[in-house]
Amino acid sequence: MSTRPVEPSTGPTSVVGQLFSGVFAIGPHAGAHRVAVRAGLSMLVPLAVLVLSGHVPWTPYAAFGAFTSLYGRRENHASRMGMQAAAGLCLTLSVLLGVAVSLTHDGRVLSVILGSVVAAGGYLLSGAFDWHPPGPLFMVFGFAVCAIMPATGFGLLIAAGVAGGSALLAMLIGHAGSLREPKSWRRPQLRMRSLRSVLGMPGVRSDVVRYLIATPIAGGIGMAMGGTHPYWAMVAVVVAMSGPDLRSRLTRASHRVVGTLVGLLVAAAILSPHPTGLAAVGVIAVLQVAAEMLIGRNYSLALLAITPLALMMGQLAHPVAVGPMLADRFLETLLGATVGVVALLVPDYFPGRRSRSRAPQG
Repeated sequence: MSTRPVEPSTGPTSVVGQLFSGVFAIGPHAGAHRVAVRAGLSMLVPLAVLVLSGHVPWTPYAAFGAFTSLYGRRENHASRMGMQAAAGLCLTLSVLLGVAVSLTHDGRVLSVILGSVVAAGGYLLSGAFDWHPPGPLFMVFGFAVCAIMPATGFGLLIAAGVAGGSALLAMLIGHAGSLREPKSWRRPQLRMRSLRSVLGMPGVRSDVVRYLIATPIAGGIGMAMGGTHPYWAMVAVVVAMSGPDLRSRLTRASHRVVGTLVGLLVAAAILSPHPTGLAAVGVIAVLQVAAEMLIGRNYSLALLAITPLALMMGQLAHPVAVGPMLADRFLETLLGATVGVVALLVPDYFPGRRSRSRAPQG
């Protein structure tokens, strides 16, 4: 669950040289089409329902609930149901916390401060429930976006219903295959370890400190620079912190920057016609499928779909000028990835818990 500390024989030049290693490596297919179809349907159905019913501003809540479908792709039905139930609940709670923050006097500042708590807490929950994909990425994303969206007092009830309902729908879609073989059905299995045991894993406490420090630094700098989406910098920090060891985390950070840069060209082509309504929902669903087809093979390639997907989700609910948004996306991503890498290169804060055998990320 934590990063391997830099070994004494590894100098700074060698470590920094790993930053772009593996950018072009392609992993196996591993049945990604099944996850991609489930993810696409989980995103398409609730967004289409909200658009057709005239509730477009609620679509972000549904989208974050739909991310439940991404968990447990390599698990059997019983394990995946348990993992998705825990993840769906946490995603819904993140959305609710974000809406609550948006109702405060200065939600943008508070979102940066609390975003670090969501990141650290999500990291520990990921380890406790053994999530795959690991880490707090979707929790931070959902919280931060909802924290800057306009909302009313009824927004909490709406967000709970829409995000929770979307998460439940994603779980049902993910287990529709078991209907063909009723005898294969098993009770949901929830893998869970205590937070105390998670905190006792090698390097975990250092990672918690990194999340608590690096995430608000990136978001705060983004706000100070005049960025309109500081959560993009915060999300980039979380991405840089994902991975079982230092090499994979540095690679992940480089993937984020390179993939986002190229992905913005794809986003410009998709967003230029300004798709709206069901057309926008269709584009989002297709991009979600493409992202899941590629995410396990190469993160840089997946970002060719992930980047326009994230931007389309925002444009569907709250359209803004495309040009400045694209520039802000790259600058915030570069900022967050840089802050994340700097945090990773700082030695463990708890040297007594170092180990050559690191716990798996998650």
